[in-house]
Amino acid sequence: MKVKISEIGEVIGGGTPSTKKAEYYKKRGISWITPKDLSGYTKMYISHGARDISESGFKNSSTRILPKDTVLISSRAPIGYCAIAANDLTTNQGFKSIIPNKNKVLPKYLYYLMLSNKDNLEQIASGSTFKEVSGNAMKNFVVEIPNLEKQREVVNIIDPISKKIELNNQINDNLLKLAREQYKKIIASSVLVETKLKDFAIIIMGQSPNSKTYNEKGIGIPLLNGAADFRDGIHPKKWTTDPKRIVNKGAYIFGVRATVGLTTKVYDNYAIGRGTGSAVAKDVTNDEFLYFVLEDMFKYFANTASGSVYINISKNDFEEYTFYKPQDKELELFHKIINPIMKKIYTNKEENLILTQIKKSLLNYFL
Repeated sequence: MKVKISEIGEVIGGGTPSTKKAEYYKKRGISWITPKDLSGYTKMYISHGARDISESGFKNSSTRILPKDTVLISSRAPIGYCAIAANDLTTNQGFKSIIPNKNKVLPKYLYYLMLSNKDNLEQIASGSTFKEVSGNAMKNFVVEIPNLEKQREVVNIIDPISKKIELNNQINDNLLKLAREQYKKIIASSVLVETKLKDFAIIIMGQSPNSKTYNEKGIGIPLLNGAADFRDGIHPKKWTTDPKRIVNKGAYIFGVRATVGLTTKVYDNYAIGRGTGSAVAKDVTNDEFLYFVLEDMFKYFANTASGSVYINISKNDFEEYTFYKPQDKELELFHKIINPIMKKIYTNKEENLILTQIKKSLLNYFL
């Protein structure tokens, strides 16, 4: 049955207390979610964002308390991030959230439904400066809703895949934390040698192919033009038949313009555009150590570029970046300890890529 969103739930916007008043923000106050909190967020439920607001902040803004099981949907910058409220919370104005009528739609079903409609939501967005889905557009957005019994069947099919993806991500977070602690330990306890990145790794900067060679049909080689193509997992939007720069399986890629960092290991060969760079350790035993060097490097660039409107890192910036590395024997020991940990992380990420594609196919099929 085709229905408007307004027929199955109440659409609610949000608001932001004045950021000039520190008393409007409070640690462990009223939960307040922004679209940024959902960037890279892979869980279905969310309870708190990076900042909470105080009672006075709540009273002096247009935000509203949204009850548990409200489906949060980012309506601008970017559009289509989704999560379910794990508890009562508020949002900023970057959301058009839906309080579901549970007699008509299950919260989880609505969550999956809106996830599958991300592209359609982007099409109904309007605005000259930036695109946004208005409250009226969300209320009038038409979706297909089966009966509650059918909704439960769909949720029961998709839920195990979602939970497995979440479990893999949780395992990876814990493993990466362990590996990072080992990295800090070896740095703190070793005799270090000043090193330039160009002497430690091979750096490749992307070059965008002619746009006439682009396609969305999977012809040629997948293209990663910038961080948007590998944020929250690798998901190229275009392919090219005339790649200018290619990175091979096992290389690290990262954003070098506007959004920098997001260091990611690739599991296949890709073309990289001008918003993407790549690094490969010259000695394979230094691969894991390189990952953490890159992490530190992007923190350094972010700090030195603070206040800049647009960050753009050149190949020379990368190659001349100086860090301190342990002696070769200590690097070999680090490799032996950390290699199994990082391999497990990459295995889980590869599995998640497959599971995410299966989940997407199921969403398209059922919803």
